[in-house]
Amino acid sequence: MQLPSSPGFLFRRVSRGLAIALSMMLTILPIYGQTSGTASAKNSGSSATKTSAKPKSAHKKTIRHHRRRRYRASRAVRRARTARIRRAFIASSELRPMAQQLATMRTPEAYAGVNAYARRHSGDAAAAAYLALGHAYLLDHRYIEAIENFRMAREDSEELGDIADFLASEAAHDSGNNVDAEALLHGFAARYPDSIFVDQAPELEADVLLALSNPTGARAVLAAAEDTDAVDRVGYQLAMGQVEYALGQQDAAVTDFKRLLLDHPLSGEAQIARARLTEMGAESTLTPVELRSLADAYYNAGQYNEAAEQYRALELVPELSVAERNSFAVALAGCELKLHRLTPADVQALPDTDDENGAQRLYLLMELARDRDDQDDQQRIVSEMEMRFPRSDWLAEALYSSGNMYLLKRDYPNAVTYYSYLAEHFPSHKYAAAAHWRAGWLSYREGQFAAAARLFDEQIERYPSAAETVSALYWRGRLYESMDHYPSLAAANYRAIIRAYPHYFYAQMAQMRLTSLGKVQPGPEPGLTSPASNDRLPGALDLDHFQPMPEPKLVDTFPADSPHLAKARLLANAGLNEYIAEEIEADPDSESWSALAEAQIYASYDETFRALRAMKRALPHASEAPFSAIPLAYWRILFPEPWWPTIRAEAEKNNLDPYLVVSLIRQESEFNPNAVSYANAWGLMQLLPSVGRIMAREEGMPHFQTFQLLDPETNIRLGTRYLRQMIDRFGGVEEYALAAYNAGDNRVVDWEAAGPYSGIDEFVESIPFTQTRDYVQAILRNEETYRAIDQFASTQSGLTRAAR
Repeated sequence: MQLPSSPGFLFRRVSRGLAIALSMMLTILPIYGQTSGTASAKNSGSSATKTSAKPKSAHKKTIRHHRRRRYRASRAVRRARTARIRRAFIASSELRPMAQQLATMRTPEAYAGVNAYARRHSGDAAAAAYLALGHAYLLDHRYIEAIENFRMAREDSEELGDIADFLASEAAHDSGNNVDAEALLHGFAARYPDSIFVDQAPELEADVLLALSNPTGARAVLAAAEDTDAVDRVGYQLAMGQVEYALGQQDAAVTDFKRLLLDHPLSGEAQIARARLTEMGAESTLTPVELRSLADAYYNAGQYNEAAEQYRALELVPELSVAERNSFAVALAGCELKLHRLTPADVQALPDTDDENGAQRLYLLMELARDRDDQDDQQRIVSEMEMRFPRSDWLAEALYSSGNMYLLKRDYPNAVTYYSYLAEHFPSHKYAAAAHWRAGWLSYREGQFAAAARLFDEQIERYPSAAETVSALYWRGRLYESMDHYPSLAAANYRAIIRAYPHYFYAQMAQMRLTSLGKVQPGPEPGLTSPASNDRLPGALDLDHFQPMPEPKLVDTFPADSPHLAKARLLANAGLNEYIAEEIEADPDSESWSALAEAQIYASYDETFRALRAMKRALPHASEAPFSAIPLAYWRILFPEPWWPTIRAEAEKNNLDPYLVVSLIRQESEFNPNAVSYANAWGLMQLLPSVGRIMAREEGMPHFQTFQLLDPETNIRLGTRYLRQMIDRFGGVEEYALAAYNAGDNRVVDWEAAGPYSGIDEFVESIPFTQTRDYVQAILRNEETYRAIDQFASTQSGLTRAAR
């Protein structure tokens, strides 16, 4: 592999490509939780998609711990800068829609519009437009135009100078004009000490100096940044290796390239580092253990072709032991299984050994038996693994897969057998909590209530932080009511759910059960024993540790003297969306308000989906927080109501609850009107084109075309009609309809026939596809959360008026 003349060229292309992808997410993207046919039968038993019900950790943002204290100007300087940037923001407010369109589309018309705006204005407004043009030209590799526009941006506004200089230096370097690039980068940190590029500049300048045949200067630049956060960047580490290579320090360069490759194997820089090692003839210094770690990293990242190539190469290393060679061969077979290319003959040809390689070999044979629905062979292989490899993780994998197989077949006794064996013999395995829960749940479904009660109690005690434990709390409460006749203990379980998981599906169900129970007397104390047997009373568990998450430190106001926040808003006007979050987080005091600030910027130009995603990343455990713990402004972004008049009108027309409709949209597309999924579902409510055509015909819309599904009002109009028909098809039961919306009508008809169910809660928990079960629960949860937020907001508004 030949490296480009500029060592950092490849990585900057990778990084910029990611930035472009992020900035263009309002176009086509895959959406989780789709219409019929998207749920996977093979993997339906996996709990990987289920968000952990706990931990109860405090809200934390990633905080950068700086080796060198970040530059902080005096308050007077900050206020002056903030005021200046705000004036620029106001002056360029009309630019925003044009700049956002240019960043996304980069059509001749978009360029012409922003260029005309720049020429009509002066000062900061013009600078923002020139920055938008330079950024777009840079993305299009039109470097001369990019550099010129960045120059004009810098001349018109000192506040955008750091971004203009850094991006101009990139353009100059990528075009081969390294003299100009060095002129822009030299002294960058001194000119712009609080720039978001201050940690990235040393590695780029080192690249530039290497291109100018000045490795000594490049080393000096990197050395000057040794006490800063720059050293933690993989780009810096790559630059250091490149400098050492250029200086003839081969051993040091090899060490750095190897470290980068092994520590960050999936990065773009790792590709360059490996190419350098190959060019230096040093790739052979990677040990089999190190090469195996690379292959395993590719495998764990789902890059099965790359992993297979690595394992295949490892098989050919001459000095391997027999066990090592076998391990690579069986690992390669594991990749082939994932790629659906493995045959029984391939696995039979592998050595049948008594080590982990042999255990994995049998596991692969078991999976192939499952694929061809050969239950006799599947059971025989698992039995053999139990005898030969009783402690192998591959046996645990085989047990879990076997349990899932019988779960889907509704052979619950066999499923319970495999799940129970796994939980008993591998209590610390990653699947132990899920397997234990499923053994309990399927025992319940089989009417084995005493066994189910015991397993639910064990689940609550052994796996309090597991995602499935909230379900165990609820269903143990149901058994307290129906089997043990301990309504007080049932109420204790229900209250624990409401306390610790206030916005979960099961919190709604628990509240309904509490209402049904009415007033109950206090029950046995935790740990109370029976005088007759000296055994603990059934289910008298200590539930005190199920508590709400600690209140996050969040505020809904912003400092008046944050130039970084003001600049982030200005960058939105210029269409430089990929730098908004970085700019906000550069403020050293932003931890308590950065998420809200970022989300509100996106929401201000109607990118509701981007605002929602930013807030979900910042508050992943919001569903475990009481409303009072998080300011209302955050809840409004987590549960937005765009297009609400249309949603309400179309819902009313189709006799639907508007909160149900908005909740479905949140789950299907996160309010991205331009979403197109891998299953070819379009728009807010993720309608298939065929469904759209049928609904349009029924709505009397002539000449319907698929692209109209990207229009929010049209999509809501057709989607609500479709949802109404789906609900009617299933006798008015919303839960059945929602399951069908995600997994398809036929599957739901099949699941419905697997009843009877004591209530809708039992049907929802019995959905065998984890994705669909989570989907239904999420929409039902969202529906109540939306309603509660509006009620909470109304209460807050009333309190505010009363205080006045």
